[in-house]
Amino acid sequence: MNSKQLKSFSLTNQHGAEVKITNYGGKVMSIKVPDRQGQLGDVVLGYEQPQAYIDGNPFFGALIGRYGNRIDQGRLTLNNQTYQLPQNDGSNHLHGGPGGFHNVIWNAEVTEKAGAQSLQLTYLSQDGEMGYPGNLQVQVLYTWTDNHALRIDYRATSDKPTVVNLTHHSFFNLKDAGQSNILNHRLMINADRFTPINSTMIPTGEIHSVEGTPMDFQPAKKIGADIDQSHQQLQYAHGFDHNWVLNRSQNDSMTLAARVYEPTTGRQMEVYTTEPGLQFYAGNFLDGSDVGKEGVAYQQRSAFCLETQHFPDSPHHPNFPSTVLQPGDTFTSTTIYHFSVRK
Repeated sequence: MNSKQLKSFSLTNQHGAEVKITNYGGKVMSIKVPDRQGQLGDVVLGYEQPQAYIDGNPFFGALIGRYGNRIDQGRLTLNNQTYQLPQNDGSNHLHGGPGGFHNVIWNAEVTEKAGAQSLQLTYLSQDGEMGYPGNLQVQVLYTWTDNHALRIDYRATSDKPTVVNLTHHSFFNLKDAGQSNILNHRLMINADRFTPINSTMIPTGEIHSVEGTPMDFQPAKKIGADIDQSHQQLQYAHGFDHNWVLNRSQNDSMTLAARVYEPTTGRQMEVYTTEPGLQFYAGNFLDGSDVGKEGVAYQQRSAFCLETQHFPDSPHHPNFPSTVLQPGDTFTSTTIYHFSVRK
């Protein structure tokens, strides 16, 4: 990889709040938004320079594709043809493989429309890349609005039947960008159900009610309230790392997926999406080995991820929403991370 191709772009709104993004993996490097005192502060984990992302945590702030989350055994069957994808998470395929969208250089262009700054990213994922069929043309538009909303619009087309499950993988800490843990953040997930996993983190295919389990985030509760319960699902994932089935009035409608509130700073983040699922990951596998901005070593549970998505391992579960993209069809998806302050 030619490091000279690496660039970063800043999107700033009329209040001076800023999002910084690199063309390497489309990774969000920082999001600086006000606290209740009006002081701007960063709310995502990451690195100071684009070059640091090459050897750093591959998923900090990243665009994920072709397939976000896991595929069992890395096996994909379409039209009676089986494709073998890289097994980069034990025996499973994770986040598009080691050469997924998080590890490529995107074409990038800053635009401005209706007063909002945007970064348009485009990439051609060639037929056979990471084992996937079809030439996949991908466009991602990051827009930073004056009301502190980071909108992400995804679009993709393919010349062969393939699967697509695009998502965004920022590691959030609304208090101090990873200097402390996130256990006192209060989280609401707008979901009555979730997809339980087995010991290898692959969905069983069942869809269970959250009622009476640690997976119930209706109403909001502290992330740390139930995270250490002796529940088999938490033991499999070493905490929360599961897909929730969002409550939606109709398919593809924009839905409030989650709300997070950090009481010390007053910062709040709401997640809206057209996707049917949400992966909540509580930073269980962070261990201090990733040293990021300002020399901070990111410890276990110093961040959380809210990845809007279709369900993990959907190709092996006909009862899950389909991730198949046919030639002539267009994949579209929108997710919004909206930041505000509670006084």
